[in-house]
Amino acid sequence: MDVTPQIIDEADKPLKKEKIQKKRVDINVLRARAQSIQEKENLKNSIIIIFFVIALATAGIYLST
Repeated sequence: MDVTPQIIDEADKPLKKEKIQKKRVDINVLRARAQSIQEKENLKNSIIIIFFVIALATAGIYLST
Protein backbone atom coordinates (compact mmCIF):
# COMPACT_ATOMS: atom_id res chain seq x y z
CA MET A 1 0.00 0.00 0.00
CA ASP A 2 1.52 3.32 -1.13
CA VAL A 3 1.32 6.36 1.05
CA THR A 4 1.11 9.78 -0.58
CA PRO A 5 3.79 12.07 0.84
CA GLN A 6 2.53 15.20 2.54
CA ILE A 7 4.22 18.15 0.82
CA ILE A 8 3.49 21.52 2.34
CA ASP A 9 4.40 24.51 0.20
CA GLU A 10 4.05 28.18 0.98
CA ALA A 11 0.93 28.19 -1.20
CA ASP A 12 -0.70 25.53 0.99
CA LYS A 13 -0.21 27.45 4.22
CA PRO A 14 -3.02 29.76 5.32
CA LEU A 15 -2.48 33.44 4.85
CA LYS A 16 -1.48 35.42 7.87
CA LYS A 17 -4.02 38.01 8.80
CA GLU A 18 -2.04 41.17 9.10
CA LYS A 19 -3.49 44.52 9.83
CA ILE A 20 -3.81 46.38 6.59
CA GLN A 21 -3.37 50.08 7.07
CA LYS A 22 -5.27 52.15 4.59
CA LYS A 23 -3.23 55.00 3.25
CA ARG A 24 -4.79 57.89 1.45
CA VAL A 25 -3.61 58.40 -2.08
CA ASP A 26 -3.14 61.90 -3.39
CA ILE A 27 -4.68 62.24 -6.85
CA ASN A 28 -2.03 64.80 -7.82
CA VAL A 29 0.73 62.27 -7.17
CA LEU A 30 -1.03 59.69 -9.34
CA ARG A 31 -1.66 62.23 -12.08
CA ALA A 32 2.00 63.36 -12.04
CA ARG A 33 3.19 59.75 -12.23
CA ALA A 34 0.86 59.00 -15.15
CA GLN A 35 1.96 62.16 -16.92
CA SER A 36 5.66 61.31 -16.57
CA ILE A 37 5.04 57.82 -17.97
CA GLN A 38 3.09 59.33 -20.88
CA GLU A 39 5.88 61.83 -21.59
CA LYS A 40 8.46 59.02 -21.72
CA GLU A 41 6.29 57.05 -24.16
CA ASN A 42 5.76 60.14 -26.33
CA LEU A 43 9.51 60.81 -26.44
CA LYS A 44 10.23 57.20 -27.40
CA ASN A 45 7.59 57.28 -30.14
CA SER A 46 8.94 60.58 -31.46
CA ILE A 47 12.47 59.20 -31.65
CA ILE A 48 11.25 56.13 -33.55
CA ILE A 49 9.26 58.26 -36.03
CA ILE A 50 12.21 60.64 -36.59
CA PHE A 51 14.50 57.67 -37.19
CA PHE A 52 12.17 56.23 -39.84
CA VAL A 53 11.76 59.61 -41.54
CA ILE A 54 15.54 60.05 -41.71
CA ALA A 55 15.97 56.48 -43.00
CA LEU A 56 13.27 57.04 -45.65
CA ALA A 57 14.84 60.34 -46.72
CA THR A 58 18.28 58.75 -46.91
CA ALA A 59 16.93 55.84 -48.97
CA GLY A 60 15.13 58.29 -51.28
CA ILE A 61 18.26 60.35 -51.83
CA TYR A 62 20.35 57.23 -52.41
CA LEU A 63 17.90 55.71 -54.89
CA SER A 64 17.39 58.98 -56.81
CA THR A 65 21.06 59.27 -57.71
